[in-house]
Amino acid sequence: MTKEAIINFSQLKAEPAWLQDRRLAAFEKIDQLKLPKIEKVRFNRWNFGDGSLAENEATANVPDFTALSQNPKLVQVGTQTILEQLSPELIEKGVIFTDFASALETIPDVLEANFAKALAYDEDKLAAYHYAYFNTGAVLYVPDNIEIAQPLEGVFYQDSDSDVPFNKHVLVIAGRNSKFSYLERFESIGQASSKATANISVEVIAGAGSQVKFSAIDRLGQNLTTYMSRRGRLERDASIDWALGVMNEGNVIGDFDSDLIGDGSHADFKVVAASSGRQVQGIDTRVTNYGRNSVGHILQHGVILEKGTLTFNGIGHIVKGAKGADAQQESRVLMLSDKARSDANPILLIDENDVTAGHAASIGQVDPDDMYYLMSRGLKYEEAERLVILGFLGAVITEIPSKNVRDEMIAVLDHKLDQR
Repeated sequence: MTKEAIINFSQLKAEPAWLQDRRLAAFEKIDQLKLPKIEKVRFNRWNFGDGSLAENEATANVPDFTALSQNPKLVQVGTQTILEQLSPELIEKGVIFTDFASALETIPDVLEANFAKALAYDEDKLAAYHYAYFNTGAVLYVPDNIEIAQPLEGVFYQDSDSDVPFNKHVLVIAGRNSKFSYLERFESIGQASSKATANISVEVIAGAGSQVKFSAIDRLGQNLTTYMSRRGRLERDASIDWALGVMNEGNVIGDFDSDLIGDGSHADFKVVAASSGRQVQGIDTRVTNYGRNSVGHILQHGVILEKGTLTFNGIGHIVKGAKGADAQQESRVLMLSDKARSDANPILLIDENDVTAGHAASIGQVDPDDMYYLMSRGLKYEEAERLVILGFLGAVITEIPSKNVRDEMIAVLDHKLDQR
């Protein structure tokens, strides 16, 4: 972990001076900052990276493009971009969907103004590490007043056959009064032969009046230790509808935040998670109301199989001055094993009067009466259990606007159940 390595990488990539300066500023902060605080999750001894900066070589692990839809999309394997698909009509409207290095050439001023706007480089140790050592990225930019009917897809594969750290920065910029849907997939491919790390940051900058529907399905591998940060910054009357499927196989810290900066802004989190094997997943979902009449809702449902661990922290914070704000949250976990471990922690921080806030949390096992009833109707135990699980998660899954995303989440969950 040396300053010279960062400078050499930055110069090799021909990065502008402002980006190299931000990398170096973050590097100087790493040893001074603490790890992020995730309640009820002990991860201080996890390995989140060795301070190396490198790029992936060409890989044989290229996905089958015939299985991908014709929507606008960007596909990357490790640090390599292998597909960009954007219609001439969207290009003419000024839409940008490309790798980070290319975006630095086409919209440098936009990137400089928005990069690290939702996640500060000095927020904590892992944020500083990310900004110093991210080695790949993607940028989606939708200009002011542009509406896109088709969903845009970002598909990011981690190559398990490579020892290059998977440190990716995704920047989504929604111009004023723009409207679009974005679907994001993080997935491991290849045969994992050794332990690896990932430090991923996704920033969504929602300009005034913009409407963003953000869906994600995470399927990172068993041998990968991951820090995943998704942050939204919302201006006046902007909205982000988050639908997140956390279906990884390895140990994961998920830090999902929305800052409601503008009056009338709205963030709605829907999170579905599943832990299995011996994995640990800690998910911190926070909405901070800064603007007047801003609305932040959190709905999280998860299941735990075998000896897995899943922790939900729901945090609603209404700061002084955010009159008329609304903060609501619900976190529920279904345990399918006596050896599973779980926590569901509701946290409300209210610094203002004339607001609305509430929370609910529960942890439980499958109701034997439900299983008895279903099996008495001729279903096998595994079939009955699957129906109970889908019914439990259905309260969240049915709220997801995209049918394709709903179907894919169910398919991923079925895969986890079949692997037991």
